[in-house]
Amino acid sequence: MDTSYDTSYTVSPDTSTVSHDTSYTVTVSQPDIIFQPDIISQLDIISQPDIISQPDTISQPLPGQPLPGQSLPGQSLPDRTRTGFMGGLQGRRLIKDKLANISMLLLTFCSGLVVFLIAFLLYQRSKPILGMKSLTDLLLSTSWHPLRGEFGFFPFIMGTLWVTGVAVIIAVPLCLLSAIYLSEYAPKVLREWAKPLIDLLAGIPSVVFGLWGILMIVPLIKNHLAPCLGTFSTGYSVITAGIVLAIMIFPVIIHVSVEVFRSIPREMREASLTLGATKWQTIKHVVLRKAMPGVIAAIVLGLSRALGETMAVLMVAGNVARVPSSLLGPAYPLPALIANSYGEMMSVPLYDSALLLAALILMLIVLIFNILSRVILMRVERSIQ
Repeated sequence: MDTSYDTSYTVSPDTSTVSHDTSYTVTVSQPDIIFQPDIISQLDIISQPDIISQPDTISQPLPGQPLPGQSLPGQSLPDRTRTGFMGGLQGRRLIKDKLANISMLLLTFCSGLVVFLIAFLLYQRSKPILGMKSLTDLLLSTSWHPLRGEFGFFPFIMGTLWVTGVAVIIAVPLCLLSAIYLSEYAPKVLREWAKPLIDLLAGIPSVVFGLWGILMIVPLIKNHLAPCLGTFSTGYSVITAGIVLAIMIFPVIIHVSVEVFRSIPREMREASLTLGATKWQTIKHVVLRKAMPGVIAAIVLGLSRALGETMAVLMVAGNVARVPSSLLGPAYPLPALIANSYGEMMSVPLYDSALLLAALILMLIVLIFNILSRVILMRVERSIQ
């Protein structure tokens, strides 16, 4: 059964309202189909030849809508206001960032300036003895008699190098093997227990290490090691100071080396093992090679600590102002000289200036070792790359 439906719609040129006078009639002659007003726009049979866009009419806002530049209650700020607000925030952030950069630059500059200020102050206070004696005589003379005006620093420089060298020779192999075991072989539980003990070893005061050296290492050297070698020693010797100093720098080298080994990607180890290498071959040819710059940095830190150590070395080195002749002989490092003598016999002419020159020499020795270590580190990094 055919039923005709005549539906009239009033279409306005404004696409948002239906209020124009022009009307169109659509006739549909299909049974049981009723067109709703909201789907008429989808029909292709509607044509609007008489609709002409009117810019003035279209630009008018609908009722209830805000005018340009206005906003309804509860709505956000207009785009221009929001852009200005965000621009202000961004400007304040940039200012804060510049201030932070300048502050950090100044702090870094001040930190580096402290080193030069210390060196300059020591040099200024050392001028009296440098004006009286040549630097060559001071550095190469072996005579140390302040009452007679003889200030030869060569025995103290050699004592520092002997004690530090023995400490590094003892410490480096033990520390590297310990770090390799903790990072590559040790179970997690043992590793977690060992780290606090190593950190605790780093926190023990140097005077405690000195007392331990007097009570244990000195008798061991005097009563057992020296007789076995067919010689005599008081126990206060280079080897005693080196052993105590090596134990003191253990935590620095071990801790840094373990962190360096743990930072090596696990994929590199797995690739080596996949090619048929054993675990030790992987450690030797892959892990150690990749971690060598970090290991050198750890050794440099330990060396710097050993060069500047005072109290423990002062207690066990023997403190005899002569060039060491053997590991069982006494030594007198520069830090021990400064700590032992400064504040005493200040009435002796040039004595104060000589001790401050000793401090400057010690500072230069540490600086030279750091520069040499940096050069070696750069060469190792280039060879690895």
